[in-house]
Order: sequence, then structure tokens, then C-alpha cells
Amino acid sequence: MSRLAAGIWVSAYLTRLRLADIPAFVTSKGDETAGAVLVKSNTLDGQARLFQRSLDLMTGARVWIVLAEGPEPEVDASIEKQKRFDPDLWVIEVEDRAGRTLLEEVGLAD
Repeated sequence: MSRLAAGIWVSAYLTRLRLADIPAFVTSKGDETAGAVLVKSNTLDGQARLFQRSLDLMTGARVWIVLAEGPEPEVDASIEKQKRFDPDLWVIEVEDRAGRTLLEEVGLAD
């Protein structure tokens, strides 16, 4: 199955968040075609979670997994570490006190 280009996916994701009145920002722009995407959920209380898209080996489905969580500076350090390994990485920061990311919605794991 073909994958959607990263830049198009990011644009669509930001639109979905905006329609749900959830602020989000691209903090690191990656490769338009094949860049991996990390989503940081900032709950504005000093805590954060970092999501990475992964492949479920049992089903073959793409799923979002928690890569890091805890105090925001620790999550930011994890992001910086990932960026050193992958300069084409996209990072999106979602700011929502309830921790909503919409990543569980149909189509966002594709």
C-alpha cells in the first residue's frame, strides 16, 4: 500500500486540529515526501507526550505509539535526540490541556 507524502499528511492533520479548535504548530519541518513525523502533545502543565507512527507487526496496520512522556524538558530532549538521527524529521506540537491529539481518528494512522 502506498503512503501519503509527509507534507500532505502534515497539512491535513493541522487542518483537522484547527477545525477542532486545537492549537498546533510545526516546530521542525522535514522532508516533504518521505520525512517521518513525531507529534508532541503539550498539556500546558509542564508535562508532555511524544508520539511516533509505527507498524503493528501482527496486523500490518499503522498505529501511533508513545515514544516518550513525562516532564516537557525530557520529552524535548528525546525530540532533539531523534532529530540528530533523522534530519528529515517533522515535529508537530499540539497544545491542549486535555491532551487531545486526534491521532486515534480514522485516517490519521495511514
